[in-house]
Amino acid sequence: AAGTVLAQQAQLERAYLLWKTTESAQALAVIERFLKLHPTSPAYDYALYLQGLINFNDSLGFLGSLAAQDLSERDQQASRDAYQSFRQLTERFPQSTYAEDARLRMNYIVNSLAAYEVHVARYYFRRGAYIAAANRVQQAVAEFQNSPSAEEALYIMTQSYDRLGLTQLRDDADRVLRAARERRPGL
Repeated sequence: AAGTVLAQQAQLERAYLLWKTTESAQALAVIERFLKLHPTSPAYDYALYLQGLINFNDSLGFLGSLAAQDLSERDQQASRDAYQSFRQLTERFPQSTYAEDARLRMNYIVNSLAAYEVHVARYYFRRGAYIAAANRVQQAVAEFQNSPSAEEALYIMTQSYDRLGLTQLRDDADRVLRAARERRPGL
């Protein structure tokens, strides 16, 4: 019977094997079907964790090479998908065996996505595309204000507004940057 715990376990093992044999898309399809069909399964937390892991590892190729010129949006989406799976796991199953690892990976994803946004903004800034740079870091500051990259994002924003002659926006960004530096521990 497809609903038995043993059958459910077999589906997740199949997803794991598909992933390990580089069939990530198929593995994710199996997991999505599992999550839809077995919302009360005792292995639901593991399914979420596995879903997160597959997307997390799919995005590592991009996260590991921030300096690469091929800045793919698809890889960013894999990171965001992984984050969503891990977040659902930690919120629904805070005591799960997988929750602590999921929290660490969520933190890594947030910091990496923020670093990516700043990397792209720096690229635009160097080429004189100050509006594009300011827009990119504005998004990074809004989404990732607690990341280590937030300060550099604010600095790029201040410099971009300065080059564009937008003194009010420059001064506002500079004020936020100074406040962020004052809050930083140990300085």
